[in-house]
Formats: sequence, C-alpha cells, structure tokens
Amino acid sequence: MRMLIRPMKDVDADAVLRIYQAGLDTGNASFEVTAPTWEAFDAARLPAHRHLAVSDDGTIVGWVAVSAVSARPVYAGVVEHSVYVDPNAQGKGVAKALLMALIASTEAAGIWTIQSGIFEENTASLALHQRAGFRTIGTRERVGRHHDRWRDVILLERRSPTVT
Repeated sequence: MRMLIRPMKDVDADAVLRIYQAGLDTGNASFEVTAPTWEAFDAARLPAHRHLAVSDDGTIVGWVAVSAVSARPVYAGVVEHSVYVDPNAQGKGVAKALLMALIASTEAAGIWTIQSGIFEENTASLALHQRAGFRTIGTRERVGRHHDRWRDVILLERRSPTVT
C-alpha cells in the first residue's frame, strides 16, 4: 500500500479516534473499551511523536503515538507507544511504516527506549514489533481483567542503538 506518513493534527481527531475505537472493539488491543475524548487523548501523548499514515486517496489509515512513562527526569528518554491501523488497511505495511517513523522521531529527540504492553493473543502485533527490533522483557501475568477474564500482557522494549 502506498501511503504518506505525516504528523498528527487536531483536525485528524475524528479519524484517529475512529481507528482507535475499531482497535478497541477487537478486544485484543487494550484494556480500554472506549476511545477517550480528543482532549484526553491529546493531553496524554507527546506532540512531537504522533504520526499518521494517509493513503493515496487522503484517507487516514493508521496512527502511532507515545506517552511519557514518568515525569521523573531519569526516565526522560523512555516512552510507551501505541499503534493502531484501520481494519481495512491491516496487513499492508501500515503499522511497520508508522513504527519506523516513530523510531526515527524518538531517536532524533534523544529517546533511548520505546516500550509497549501487548496482549499475548495479539500475535500479529507481537511479530511486527519483533521485526522492528523490539525484544520481550517478560510477561505480566493476570495483570488486569478485561471483559470478565484475566489477561496477560507481554512487555516489549526497543533500545536505541544510536542514543547513548
């Protein structure tokens, strides 16, 4: 799929939240069940590291964004990310392109670790992250209940080879 990766803007809110909700509706994307308001989404994510994938016809087909893991200065180079792709665009390289853009922007900003927690059932996302240089740190067993059952989360990280 041919696409353009560009920064996320406020005018993209409806498309971003629609794609987010579609991912949540699968039951394998997050413990959340409802996408937040744009104001909550915007407040929780670092503006410099929000990217969109836009198809040739101008349709937003995916997004990636990061949140700081801590306000403590010692963790200034550690972020947690999320990547979501429109169901109609999955399996076409969108998530990979978004992850590559995210890695480039975070490394340029001096961020040394990108981390994520992924449900163990989300095998496509786990494989994508492994191919993008993420490694499994461990499994958080029964870390939370989701749809009336306990869920395990695989904790992944990517350490920058260039940021020292």
